[in-house]
Amino acid sequence: MSNKRDYYEVLGVSKNADESEIKKAYRKLALKYHPDKNPDDASAEEKFKEAAEAYEVLSNADKKAQYDRFGHAGMGGAGGFGGGMNMDDIFSQFGDIFGGAFGGSFGGSRGGSRVVKGTNLRVKMKLTLEEIAGGVKKKIKVNKLVQAEGVTYKNCPTCQGTGRITRVAQTFLGAMQTQSACHVCQGAGKTVESKPADADAQGLKKQEEIIEIEIPAGVEEGMQLSVRGKGNAGPFNGAPGDLIVVIEEITHDELRREGENLHYDAYLHFTDAVLGASIEVPTVGGKVKIKVDAGTQSGKVLRLRGKGLPNVQRYGTGDLFVHLHIYTPTNVSKEERELLEKLRDSENFDPYKAQKDKGFFSRMRDIFSS
Repeated sequence: MSNKRDYYEVLGVSKNADESEIKKAYRKLALKYHPDKNPDDASAEEKFKEAAEAYEVLSNADKKAQYDRFGHAGMGGAGGFGGGMNMDDIFSQFGDIFGGAFGGSFGGSRGGSRVVKGTNLRVKMKLTLEEIAGGVKKKIKVNKLVQAEGVTYKNCPTCQGTGRITRVAQTFLGAMQTQSACHVCQGAGKTVESKPADADAQGLKKQEEIIEIEIPAGVEEGMQLSVRGKGNAGPFNGAPGDLIVVIEEITHDELRREGENLHYDAYLHFTDAVLGASIEVPTVGGKVKIKVDAGTQSGKVLRLRGKGLPNVQRYGTGDLFVHLHIYTPTNVSKEERELLEKLRDSENFDPYKAQKDKGFFSRMRDIFSS
């Protein structure tokens, strides 16, 4: 199980906290544990990173919804995803929270410039129920932007390497100064000086890469997992984006999924329903035999506890529900017809008499008993 702390616990807010409360809580922790205020303090640095990671998720509506539903598994916290935020990511985020109030010192050691993050890559991954049940490692090939070799950089001539453009406007209140990210270098503070022929204007080139992804057990259709740092490289030697893995379930030939529970329709021979039998049913772990009692009625549901799918947050395992249906033949021979005609006259085969002998709740208990 993941040893990550709950993100709400990290920030000290409730699950109903709004955007301003989350931002306020992060600001307080970021100020308290910032490396500039706690030099050579590894514990403070870890808490600083932990708070930044929690804020990154809870401040984003989509990521927050994913986390609320799936926990750390949805963020890649269980099964080899994540890996924590790097300091460049955090300082970039930190500047967004505090604006230009701390200039280039408290917002990072880059003299006001910021690390430009690469774009995210999005891939779909098809999984069988068996793979979902046990978790699986998959290798995928992606074509993404990487840093080209041999690229050199120089200070951006537009912003003089600061990454920011300062504008002064005269108002009736006096001179008003505003800052914004440089439109030429995107706030990086540098531009490409020289590059190989296969690199673009930002020092990047396309390259195939095989990435191994560990999928946690219990994922669902539409669930998105984030693999940090495996997306496109950032412009001007910036930080890489993330790889977003979207889960798609391959329809099973026999089993139907409903959350953590699975369902199977078993069709019984008429005589097996009357006399009882042992039948095989499929599960995600292979076929198992179950007992069908004599006198079983069509529509009865048998529960096989623990034969469903694991919860993605590891809160237990679902069940397999076997729905029993009695097969009715559409064509019978002359001899079979004569035999059935004889059975029709037997009191034991009179459904009306059987219904009169049982009350409503007794009949319901027969249907749903396990």
